[in-house]
Amino acid sequence: MWSYKNMKKNLTRILLFLLITVLSVSVFADDTKWIAVGMLQNWFSSGGCEIEVGRRHEVADQQDGFQYPALYPSQDMQAAKGLWIGATNYDDPVAGKVFNYKVVHVGPRILNETSEFMPQEFTYYGKFEHPNVTVNGVPGAQTNFRDLDVVVTDTLPTDRMLYNVVNTSMGITMTRRIYYNTQQFNDNYFLYVFDFKNTGIYDVDGNVKHQDLTDVIFFFQYRWSVSKYMGAYGLYYAPQDATWGVNTVNEVLHPFYGDSYRASYAYHGLHSGFEGDNIGAPYIGTNGTGFLGAAQIPGVVTIHADKAWNDKSDDTEQPKNQTPIYSDADVTQASFNDQYNENNMAKEYTVYMNAGLPAQTHADMVGDGNANELSLAGGGGVSQGIGYGPYYIPDGESIRIVMAEAVGSLSWEKRATIGAQWLNEITPYIMPDGSETTNKDEFKDAWVFTGIDSLKQAFDRATDCWKNDFAISSAPPPPDEFSVSSGGDRITLEWSNSAESYDHFGGYRIYRSIDRSDTTFEMIYACGQGTDNPVTNIYEDKNAVRGFDYYYYIQTTDDGTVDPSGAQMVSSLFWTRTIEPANLTRQPGNSLEGIRIVPNPYNISAREIQFGDQSTKDQIMFYGLPPKCIIKIFTERGDLIKTIRHIDSSGDESWDSTTSAGQVIVSGIYIVYFEVTEDTPVFKKGESIYKKLIVVR
Repeated sequence: MWSYKNMKKNLTRILLFLLITVLSVSVFADDTKWIAVGMLQNWFSSGGCEIEVGRRHEVADQQDGFQYPALYPSQDMQAAKGLWIGATNYDDPVAGKVFNYKVVHVGPRILNETSEFMPQEFTYYGKFEHPNVTVNGVPGAQTNFRDLDVVVTDTLPTDRMLYNVVNTSMGITMTRRIYYNTQQFNDNYFLYVFDFKNTGIYDVDGNVKHQDLTDVIFFFQYRWSVSKYMGAYGLYYAPQDATWGVNTVNEVLHPFYGDSYRASYAYHGLHSGFEGDNIGAPYIGTNGTGFLGAAQIPGVVTIHADKAWNDKSDDTEQPKNQTPIYSDADVTQASFNDQYNENNMAKEYTVYMNAGLPAQTHADMVGDGNANELSLAGGGGVSQGIGYGPYYIPDGESIRIVMAEAVGSLSWEKRATIGAQWLNEITPYIMPDGSETTNKDEFKDAWVFTGIDSLKQAFDRATDCWKNDFAISSAPPPPDEFSVSSGGDRITLEWSNSAESYDHFGGYRIYRSIDRSDTTFEMIYACGQGTDNPVTNIYEDKNAVRGFDYYYYIQTTDDGTVDPSGAQMVSSLFWTRTIEPANLTRQPGNSLEGIRIVPNPYNISAREIQFGDQSTKDQIMFYGLPPKCIIKIFTERGDLIKTIRHIDSSGDESWDSTTSAGQVIVSGIYIVYFEVTEDTPVFKKGESIYKKLIVVR
């Protein structure tokens, strides 16, 4: 029976439905966190999946994340990821109707954390805090900026774990655990454990609709682009559209095709716009070195998928759906991914999510041709879909899926030498199996594709890690303090002895690079087991050359008894690698009379021509100092306002124009007292001199 009350109720429901439909197009409000303590690094979203340009929402981030090897610049391979959850005959409490097909989405472009994928928890756990690393007294490691908000749990089975809980508007709550090991044989994969539970929670207010879910499919999408190094936001020597993966080739491994793995992987395929054979993306051109800028092979392996809600054994036929997808297809657009549009959801579910295993994989379709010329590639390339299900999930029950994202690759050094040999046509061309070929392309490509073997090894190790309850050999802990100090004739490295309490402690190794921190480092010192040097906690680099910047890291080594292979395990270089430069400062002066105060007078109106108007805007420098001295600054009437202890053996010391109480000094005349505190061939302890400083503010 019609009534005003019923009309009002229906109108309210319609308005709410329309509002949610509009909001579901694209809403960005997510939090992101990095796992960045090893050779494979990535950012992760609180929304449950990492969408295109999802970290900063900037076009320049077309290739952003899944960096390997992360020691080097522009090694990003991730263009976009997606996760859709679909079901049939879903009674939608918001729309007030039953949908034949219901699909909720996060990625590859859409992110709606208010009414679709709604984060509940996003916590970053660690076995220990990252070390305190300083260079000349300031934070000096990447971990200071990426390894943030760590909740320390010493019982954690891996070095880091990201815990993410997300409610979805389908009533499925997803719990995502992402594990990462820094151990040198297991540092090239992330191990994921997904638990999808039918809680019935469908909105941000926690309202519940209890119902059994039918034909549930969990559909992941991967858009790889290997790698940023060669693309428009790297060195840009490859065609522009390679930046978003137009020539990416996806291969699928599955028992359906006679494989032992349930996996997919991608590589940088042939491109018609590239000069010559571009497998591995050799750096060619005027300044080209042949370096293989895209030799990495990223991939995903299924380790476990429940057979059913009431059968937790592994279903070796899963994933049952692995279809290639045009990366710019209508179904990948945020405007299409409407969780209340019946036609759109029906297409997503039937054409893509439940498409099964195709007769030909994407790699089969490409064959020996140019990947960018395949009709499916269009102008955007091809993504790989991976779908688990269909599952029946009763109210309150769950499905678990375990997978790993991994990468295999030639070493950085091999990428350089193989690429240079290919470019310069240096024979003989020795293949990976030891045979010889006269074809330089065959030679290069064979070496690039050894990355597939490395990838499969990572798959195996990730699988073993999971099946053995994370019982793999642990890396030794790093020192919890590491400092690098510039000096006049040396650079001094000091570290704590915290790692020496580790039962299998062996010693330390120190590595150094010149002029940049994102490059190959050279070992310059070792102490402890297997060396001629006793364990120490200080090292003075007396081989540094003036005019160069230096970067360092220290690794703890174990005693060789932890890993069954007998290999000596080492702590991750990323715990202590410095990204701030150290260098030789000015040599000490030859006389106290030669000490200079710069600028003098200090004039606030001349900041820009003194030390700039930013962080050093109030800086005053003392030049020509003895190696060790004390500096005392007095007002004209004799009040001591600041004491500085100069101990770094250089001839320089800076002062930020503040008193010991932290107040900026005012205009006036100041007396600066210098006193030698240590004998040298030039200076005698106790020698002193006074200098005058004028300040105009």
